[in-house]
Amino acid sequence: MKRLLASITLALLVAATHGQTIPPVSGEPYPGTMTLHIDVSDLDRKIFRAVQTVPVRPGPLVLFYPRWLPGTHSPSANVGQLAGLQVQGNGQRIEWKRDTLDAHAFHLDVPAGVEALRLEFQFVSPLDSSHGRITATPDILGLQWNNVVLYPAGHAAARVEVQASVVLPAGWQLGSALDVATREGDTVRFKPVSVETLVDSPIFAGRHYRQLDLDPGAREAGRAPVRLHIVADQANHLAATSEQIAAHRALVTQADRLFGSRHFAHYDFLLALSENFGGIGLEHHQSSENGVKSNYFTEWNKSVVGRDLLAHEYVHSWNGKFRRPADLTTPNFNVPMQDSLLWVYEGQTQFWGKVLAARSGLMSAEHARDDLAATAAWLDARAGRSWRNLQDTTNEPLLNRRWHRDWPSWQRGADYYDEASLVWIEADMLIREASRGRRSLDDFARAFFGVEPGRVTPLTYTFDDLVGELNRVHAHDWAAFLRQRLDSHQRGAPLQGLERGGWRLAWSDKPSEFYKLIEARRKMADFSYSLGFSVANEGHKITSVTWGSPAFDAGLAPNTTLLAVNGRSYKAEWLKDVITEAKASGAPIELLVKSGDLYRTLRVSYRGGLRYPKLERIDGAPDRLSELLAPR
Repeated sequence: MKRLLASITLALLVAATHGQTIPPVSGEPYPGTMTLHIDVSDLDRKIFRAVQTVPVRPGPLVLFYPRWLPGTHSPSANVGQLAGLQVQGNGQRIEWKRDTLDAHAFHLDVPAGVEALRLEFQFVSPLDSSHGRITATPDILGLQWNNVVLYPAGHAAARVEVQASVVLPAGWQLGSALDVATREGDTVRFKPVSVETLVDSPIFAGRHYRQLDLDPGAREAGRAPVRLHIVADQANHLAATSEQIAAHRALVTQADRLFGSRHFAHYDFLLALSENFGGIGLEHHQSSENGVKSNYFTEWNKSVVGRDLLAHEYVHSWNGKFRRPADLTTPNFNVPMQDSLLWVYEGQTQFWGKVLAARSGLMSAEHARDDLAATAAWLDARAGRSWRNLQDTTNEPLLNRRWHRDWPSWQRGADYYDEASLVWIEADMLIREASRGRRSLDDFARAFFGVEPGRVTPLTYTFDDLVGELNRVHAHDWAAFLRQRLDSHQRGAPLQGLERGGWRLAWSDKPSEFYKLIEARRKMADFSYSLGFSVANEGHKITSVTWGSPAFDAGLAPNTTLLAVNGRSYKAEWLKDVITEAKASGAPIELLVKSGDLYRTLRVSYRGGLRYPKLERIDGAPDRLSELLAPR
């Protein structure tokens, strides 16, 4: 906290020397209620039009466009997509000036006699996926309020009230955690909320819409309701079988049994089934944004990869939104956040998301194990662990949010999701083993995240708070346990938890059905664990090369095109045959590749055969992993 205050003070001093003082945050409520009217009906041009009123007093005023977004843990908002900003007071134009140090801050002077400002501007939604995530299609749109709101600097976002309304395309329906006050035609007016709650309550709307109750009888039983709002490219994609609906309802039941209480007034899953709307998984306290392919229900067996998405985002209502790391908790969206505990915020959420997906039946236990095998394998190949530890990857949102990494196995990325989830598996198995099955990480979840039933207001925590609760569940040197795994530069991934659970990472010369679905979803053939690269199905571009692999040692790099293998045109099945033959013959494998206008032949020395990850049972070891994944 001292570091945060010091950085804010320094920024204010620098701004002051340039004559652009931004007021410090006050705990006082902002006087009056803003109004915000958004028209999202322009589907042809995908332009969201905003009209906003801001109660004001005469004198200097700074308006913020949200910059630091909680779900991304970074300054990821793009103020460049705000356009056409004009400000009026009493019908007269008031000039604004953008801060030269903070492009998300707008300075203006409110003339005497002006009690409210009228703001008009647009959010120009991306028209092409290369320009950003697609948020509007002819059939679906997503409205994130941080894209279409300005708010007064010097105030906590929770202390500024706003009454919002939206104009939808004709006949469309919407889902949101916001409470509707009125609907007249296609204009929906919401009840007043704080700016903090507004930004945390996005909208999914669509031509084809369906709502499912995931906890029938919740209100009558005194529980907070949980709803699933579905929008789709086509009406037939909304069809869900009774078994599929039962699995989603079981997710709610299993989360209740895990955490013991709900920390929301109601919860609204927003789910888009589309080939055109941008994919997303983003948490909010009382809702989540989830974008998947259109076959989510209609081809259930083919859509299993990533089916833990809704479980992951739902867990965030407890882990990240209710229980929130102290250094990620800021008074508004323009104060910097610090990400040091993302290995809990995201890593333990990743762990519980996979577990709840299995416990609810969204994924079978076999698929859950195959998913773990795939995760363990690519993490075990992370050569970059030798220079960049797990703790440092929590800085990834600040380092590299928008840029592709050419050498992810060396540079590393947001490994605080999956590598940390392996650490939490180990913690769970350690507790189970030491307590002879009487205790597990479930007990920690109920005590840590289920505390103060019914409370919605966030409750912050620190590393010491986390360690303290773990010790109350099971006495152990948890501080040393966690720090060793966070700060280590050991070569391999932390696989001890799987082994304590009775399973080990192993290899097969044939991919599992689940792994085939991973390849199909990524539209590539994967040779990462044999030669050390993957190839796109279309165009045959090398999409990744593992650092230190045989292909890497031969000089192969990503973004080259694979033309031929051993003198024959590349086909995935042909390369598989060549790899199998080389295991016996020992002959180098020749790859003809093209980069720009340069052709090269690379000779790869490899005799290990085809390798695809799987988990195999350890003879005689208790099967604690199956206990973890079993429904409660």
